[in-house]
Amino acid sequence: MSVGFQAVQWNRAKLVYDGILLAAVAFYIAAFMGVGISLHPPKSQPEWIDLRIRAFGTCAFLMLTIILSIGPLCRLDRRFLPLLYNRRHFGVLIFFVALVHALSMVQWFYVQDAMPSLVTELMNMPAYGKFIGFPFKTLGIAALLILLLMAATSHDYWLNLLGPPVWKALHMAVYVAYGLVVLHVALGALQTNRHPLIPVMLASSLLIVATLHLLAGWRERAVDRGGGVDSESWLAVGPPSSIPDKGAKIVAAPGGERIAVYRDGRQIGALTNLCAHQNGPLGEGRIIDGLVTCPWHGYQYRLEDGCAPPPFTEKLVTYRVRVKGGGIEVDPRPLPPGTPAAITLPPEQS
Repeated sequence: MSVGFQAVQWNRAKLVYDGILLAAVAFYIAAFMGVGISLHPPKSQPEWIDLRIRAFGTCAFLMLTIILSIGPLCRLDRRFLPLLYNRRHFGVLIFFVALVHALSMVQWFYVQDAMPSLVTELMNMPAYGKFIGFPFKTLGIAALLILLLMAATSHDYWLNLLGPPVWKALHMAVYVAYGLVVLHVALGALQTNRHPLIPVMLASSLLIVATLHLLAGWRERAVDRGGGVDSESWLAVGPPSSIPDKGAKIVAAPGGERIAVYRDGRQIGALTNLCAHQNGPLGEGRIIDGLVTCPWHGYQYRLEDGCAPPPFTEKLVTYRVRVKGGGIEVDPRPLPPGTPAAITLPPEQS
């Protein structure tokens, strides 16, 4: 967490995450260029630049595929949750990789004194109505501008200024950027390069992203179908043992509101599933150092009352819980933020 938009303190997990991310990008680009040099040694400056264009372009595309897969993967298997940490750093790095790709393309035209032809291509309005010959570079430019907007607004200042709903909607534009990049490749590289790996990479990426989102949506739909008959019926959660210790079980109230029911040893409490920071999926987090910790950016709250520990002031909506017939039930009617509502199970029921 942070106060007054101060930088969140680094810890070992954050350093390891970013270190692996940077190393993976450097390894991919070095390997791509190394293989390219061994198979087709560049003989001129434009050929060297072209190799760099392809290295950074494919890297940015694969990174976009991965970042769009992290969310559904985490909903399908909690073991992927560590990938959520510092996901904003992942997005910012994608922008810089894509920026190098775009600048390399400009350099390629510049060293050949072909900048006027680039401008002519981008300004050729009749070509925008064609499939073959479409100025595909404009699609890449549009995707890069979206990535720039997302990277520039990744700081908490913009989240506070815009508000979580607007900020989240803005950053959902990553799907628009991904679609533009897919079209950029389909109308560009696929038209000029007949290597079979390009269509395989494109089709595999689309299949992976679509399949993971469909599977995660099916899993989420199963959660949403649960719950009480009406807004006053208590929701059955299950026996205490069905709630992972130091973890949560998510239940859906009528109307679609999701509730994270956490268990910390013998203590059980229910909080809204929306983190106060960025509406992150609180129920996918863990209890760390006695505090419910959001998996997105580490914001923490007390289980007993949904309040962030001092000096932080965020408060979450809480829900009443009870034990009935040996099972845990939660009242879907929300309590005011910060209301104590957790219970402690007797030793024989824990």
